[in-house]
Amino acid sequence: MAHRPARKSPPKSDSSRKIGLARALSKLGYCSRQQASELIRQGKVRLNGATPKNPETPVRLGTDHIEVQGHALKPAEKIYLMLNKPLGIITSASDEKGRDTVYSLLPPDSKWLAPVGRLDKASEGLLLFTNDSEWNARVTNPETHLDKTYHVQIATVADLHLIESLKRGVETERNETLRCKHATILRTGEKNSWLELTLDEGKNRHIRRMLEALGIEVLRLIRVSIGPLQMGDLPKTAHRPLTPAELAALNLAMH
Repeated sequence: MAHRPARKSPPKSDSSRKIGLARALSKLGYCSRQQASELIRQGKVRLNGATPKNPETPVRLGTDHIEVQGHALKPAEKIYLMLNKPLGIITSASDEKGRDTVYSLLPPDSKWLAPVGRLDKASEGLLLFTNDSEWNARVTNPETHLDKTYHVQIATVADLHLIESLKRGVETERNETLRCKHATILRTGEKNSWLELTLDEGKNRHIRRMLEALGIEVLRLIRVSIGPLQMGDLPKTAHRPLTPAELAALNLAMH
């Protein structure tokens, strides 16, 4: 008798796959996973009529009934925004020192949106926000290798030797080699220059530490693009939703 190959089990649908309750609230766009865990521990979340206190309680999205403080949860509309972050604003939901955060520039109902990556207080430019936690993780995953391009003003006159050094790699005090995927000179003045630098990895303060290791002061640092997504002429402090075409192009670049 001929041997019949075993049948493969069909892939599980989202409605049959179990995830933790806190993650479910995050995936539904209600709040972050950390905030969800706190709500669950406080007894403010009901699951199929019960009140679990464990954030990892298993849930089937699309099948189980979830309520938060008496309100039934349904999948939130996915939101994808870009913001032109100005200098001096921190990328945080709140600040113990009372400094202005990026959320002061967004609509009041944007508190459940999360920044996609970060720009430090002294940096400017393109910053994304979303309530789609899985998309956020894909964009920020180093293995995605999305190019991020910056315009950087430095306090010296750039030359081709500097450009080659940035592309070849610079050793830092931590015995770490930092490099740019692309580097070009945009324009130069008598005492400073503007560079265009592209990274396909995002280590902490990557550009600042690289130039600091060469004894070069950064005067301004502006992110102008993420993958195919361009900030364009979006005014400083302004925000807007990504267009369907922009979102599709960015998603395609991550495959």
